[in-house]
Amino acid sequence: MDMSCTDQPLSRRRALAAGTGLAAGAFLPLAEASATAAAPAQGSALAAAAEYTNPVIWQDFADIDVIRVGDTYYASASTMHYSPGAPVLRSYDLVNWEIAGHSVPILDFGAKYDLNGARGYVRGIWASSLAYRPSNRTFYWLGQIDFARTYIYTATAVEGPWNRLSTISTPYYDAGLLVDSDDSLYVAYGNTTISVAQLSPDGRSQVRTQQVFTTPSSVGTLEGARFYKINGQYYIFLTRPANGQYILKSSSGPFGPYTMRQVLLDLRGPIPGGGVPHQGGLVQTQSGAWYYMAFVDAYPGGRMPALAPVTWTSDGWPVVQLVDGAWGTSYPSPAVPPPPRPVAPMTGVDTFDGTTLKPRWEWNHNPDNTKWSVGNGLTLRTATVTNDLYWARNTLTHRIQGPTSTATVHLDHSAMRDGDRAGLALLRDSSAWIGVKRDGGVTRLVMVNGLTMDSSWNTTGTGTEVASAAVSGNRVWLRASADIRPGTARSGTFSYSTDGTTFTRLGPSFSLGNDWRFFMGYRFALFNHATQALGGAVRVTRFELSTP
Repeated sequence: MDMSCTDQPLSRRRALAAGTGLAAGAFLPLAEASATAAAPAQGSALAAAAEYTNPVIWQDFADIDVIRVGDTYYASASTMHYSPGAPVLRSYDLVNWEIAGHSVPILDFGAKYDLNGARGYVRGIWASSLAYRPSNRTFYWLGQIDFARTYIYTATAVEGPWNRLSTISTPYYDAGLLVDSDDSLYVAYGNTTISVAQLSPDGRSQVRTQQVFTTPSSVGTLEGARFYKINGQYYIFLTRPANGQYILKSSSGPFGPYTMRQVLLDLRGPIPGGGVPHQGGLVQTQSGAWYYMAFVDAYPGGRMPALAPVTWTSDGWPVVQLVDGAWGTSYPSPAVPPPPRPVAPMTGVDTFDGTTLKPRWEWNHNPDNTKWSVGNGLTLRTATVTNDLYWARNTLTHRIQGPTSTATVHLDHSAMRDGDRAGLALLRDSSAWIGVKRDGGVTRLVMVNGLTMDSSWNTTGTGTEVASAAVSGNRVWLRASADIRPGTARSGTFSYSTDGTTFTRLGPSFSLGNDWRFFMGYRFALFNHATQALGGAVRVTRFELSTP
């Protein structure tokens, strides 16, 4: 696989969490930002002020683009090689979030996303953009794939269905989509050299593109564009990976000229041992307050969203509000109307009822949809003959909840066949798992580690069995616990149970890798693959994600 592009915009360097931050500036409320803003309903009471704690989501949702439509907030995030891609998060208060759907239903961008002769690890859905167009009451997702072209998907509800609107030959790298107040569509994009494109009114083609800014060498790299029109001014919000945030401002229209100002650099973040909050986007509440939702590098778990209030200088520049010279670990909660309902928790139990997977789940690459089903639990039929989990299709993943959490699954392995391998993994470019091996008519419980990839995402280790135990009957409970706090031991442990109550540790602790280059954090993963022949199956009747 050609990874030559990784030396270009992909080279986001992981930063140390140290520095002094910025002084607070004068507060000047600004007018409504873009056509998506809406006034609060007449007579609606604002929620009583409390405090929230950062990160607001301790799960891996990077490259956030955040918007408000009426009284509801939405955000999109990167998912790389996971399918479906580009999750859409929903919130009513900017603090409590649920996963509502995915903007990219399938990664139909080439055979490598099907694990068919090639692999798409660390490709796919990078920093992309989510916008809402009031004129047709439609959500738009825009992103480039493989540095080749840009795709736009639309939906009238974030739950879907999402459909591809257009393909544009210009790859808008790290793009931000702006729906202007006159309904025109503009895209800011680029790495170091920042450009603005205008799209046709139907969003299906490019009308014009123009370079609008060249990053000074003293700043280095700028990327991760978000595009706004605020109080008649055009702003392009940019990140300096992975320790800074800058903003460009134009008073002369979307094509500039633009002037630049630093928003933050080497700012201490809210996660001990984690990085500098950066990238992400700006959003305005119904009452006119502004917030910045960034992400914090916090490997091995990934990149975690953090929220901070923003004020504005008298000449129209944003200022992040700090606590003791740092991005605060807590702030007063946004004053918003009471939510219409609680959001769906990102932890808890899933029994795989219904006819579809809940949006908390994403496959490692596209699945073979003929080899799995839900309804009476999750049935995974073997879809690949391989001794390499990284090549196995239909591995179903779930983000790990930080700072520590445990996944427990109830597995029915009665329909496994000789050579099959099924279980629960801690999945990344260095992986381990607990599960069931069936060989020669004998079923054993095993703990396997040493599954590894190199920096080009080629397999360098298919795993070593380091512990085993006999198993009787057709069902077993498997458990994986993960400590994803950066700077700690970063350990994963595995255990099993024959009754669902008493668990027995199996194997040594597994040290979770914290190299940033894989971008996505560790995930819990359910898998079943064959090493001899297809035909076997397992059924997961219950999955529970719990925190201490």
